[in-house]
Amino acid sequence: MNTKNTSEEFDYIIVGAGSAGCVLANRLTADPSKRVLLLEAGGKDSWIWFHIPVGYLFAIGNPRSDWCFKTEPEPGLNGRTLAYPRGKAIGGSSAINAMIYMRGQAADYDHWRQLGMTGWGWNDVLPLFMKHEDTFLGDSEHHATGGELRVEFPRVKWEILERIREAGAQTGIPPINDFNCGDNEGSCYFHVTQKKGRRWSAARGFLKPVLHRQNLEVETGVLAEKILFEGKRAVGIAYRHNGALKTARARGEVILAAGALGSPQLLMLSGVGPAEHLKAHGIPVLLDKPGVGENLQDHLQLRLIFKINGMQTLNERYHSLPKRAMMGIEYALRRTGPLTMAPSQLGFFTRSDRDQERANIQFHVQPLSLDRFGEPLHTFPAFTMSVCNLQPTSRGTIRLKSGDPTSAPEIKLNYLSTEEDRRVASDSIRVVRKVAKAPALAQYQPDEILPGPSVGDGEDELLKAAGDIGTTIFHPVGTAKMGLPSDPRAVVDERLRFIGIDGLRVIDASIMPTVTSGNTNAPTIMIGEKGAQMVIEDARK
Repeated sequence: MNTKNTSEEFDYIIVGAGSAGCVLANRLTADPSKRVLLLEAGGKDSWIWFHIPVGYLFAIGNPRSDWCFKTEPEPGLNGRTLAYPRGKAIGGSSAINAMIYMRGQAADYDHWRQLGMTGWGWNDVLPLFMKHEDTFLGDSEHHATGGELRVEFPRVKWEILERIREAGAQTGIPPINDFNCGDNEGSCYFHVTQKKGRRWSAARGFLKPVLHRQNLEVETGVLAEKILFEGKRAVGIAYRHNGALKTARARGEVILAAGALGSPQLLMLSGVGPAEHLKAHGIPVLLDKPGVGENLQDHLQLRLIFKINGMQTLNERYHSLPKRAMMGIEYALRRTGPLTMAPSQLGFFTRSDRDQERANIQFHVQPLSLDRFGEPLHTFPAFTMSVCNLQPTSRGTIRLKSGDPTSAPEIKLNYLSTEEDRRVASDSIRVVRKVAKAPALAQYQPDEILPGPSVGDGEDELLKAAGDIGTTIFHPVGTAKMGLPSDPRAVVDERLRFIGIDGLRVIDASIMPTVTSGNTNAPTIMIGEKGAQMVIEDARK
C-alpha cells in the first residue's frame, strides 16, 4: 500500500476502507480507465488477532485495533457511559466484529421500498447479496457460490448450546436451517464470515485481491479532515498524513464510506449539517442539513448470564493452562475448536409478545460469560443469553465535540427513550428467563447471576435491570438516511446521492432509514455492492 503525496485527480475518492469501502474499491476499479483513491484512517491488518477468529477478545477495547469511542451518559441506561468499539484497520469493523452473516428480514427492505426508496425491496437486494456470496450451503434460490465473501458453518461445537436450543423449542422457538432466506424466526447456528477457520473480513474478501490494480491507490493512517467544494459540488478531500495536510481531487465523485459515525462527522466538519450546531463550533455553513447525524439507531443488547453445573463451557477451558494449550494446538493443526469461535454461536429470533407482526428480538447465545468484552472470562461454568430489540423506536444523534477533526464525535444513542422500547426490553428479559427454565436445561440448574434473582418480573424492576445491564451490540446505522427530497431529514436519495450537493454520495450503514433485523455487516456490504452499481450506471448516462 503505497503512501504518496498526491494532488492529482482521480475519478473517485472513497473515504473509509470498511465493509462498504472495500467493496466500492473492488467494483469501481474493475474498469481500468477509472482511477480510484481509497483513504483509511486506520492501519493495515497485519496483527495476528485480526485473523484468528477469537481475536475479537483482544481486539475490542485495544487502541491498536479499536477507535475506543465512548458514548455520552445514557439516561435510559441509568446514566452509564458505554464503550463504543469501531474497527481501526482496513476492513473497518469487519476486522473485529462477530463475523455473523445475517441479512435481516425481507420486511426490513420492503419497508424501505414502502418509504419510497425504489429498488431497495427484498427482491431487489437479494441478487446483490448473492452476487458476492460464496457459501458452504451451495447454490440455491437464496444463496450462491463463487463470490468474494466466504460464509461457513461454525467449526466448533458445544453441548450446552444444543440443550439451550432444545429449551428454545420447548418454549415455542422452533429450529430452522437458515436465517438468511427472508424470515429468520426460529433458532439456528450462526453462519460466519470465515474461511477455513480464519476471519474473512471485507478487506480480505474484496480489497486485498485487487491491490495489484494500477488504477487503485490505498492510503492508510490518514485522517480525512474536510470535503472540498466548488459551490455546491464536491470536488475533493483534504486529509492529513504524518502531520502534513494533503489534497486530492475527484473529477467524478467523492464517496463517503466512513460509517455511521465517521461519515456524518466529516460532513459536519465540512460545513454540511445542522446549521446552528455548526455555527456553535465556528464552522462556516455550506448547507444547512438537519438530518446529518440524526436518526442514529442501534440494537441494545441485554446480557443475561446463568451459572450452571454438570456441563462444560469455555470459561473453565480458558482458565486451564493445559486446556488452553490444547486449544492452540487444535487450531494450529486443524483450524477448528474454540479459537475459531465467533462471539456468539447460536441465535434465536422470536417475538417479545404475541402482538408482534414478526420476530422483533434476537438472542445471541454463548457458552461463556464475562463482565464485559476486553475483560477475562469468569472462572465458573456459565452461558450468556443476550437479547436485543431488532426494531427499536429510540433515536440518537452523532454530533461534533469540537471543530478539531482528531476529536472523537459525540455519541448519544438515547436507548430506551420510548415507551415501546422500554416495554420490549422488559418482555425480552421475561422471554430469556422462560427459556432458561425450560425442562431441557433443568439438570444443569441454571442460576441467574445477571441481572440476578433479586430482580423480579415486575415492570419497574425489569426496566431498572435493563438500564443496568444494557449495552451496545455494535450496530450503529441511519445517520445519513435515505429519503425522499420532500423529507427534511433525508440526507441522500434512493441512489445514495447527497440531496443538495452534486458529486457526493454516502455509501455505508449510515444510509439505512431503519436498522435491519439482525447483525448489520452483511447489509452494509450489500449497500456497498448496490452503491457501486449505481455509481457505475450513473457515470454512463
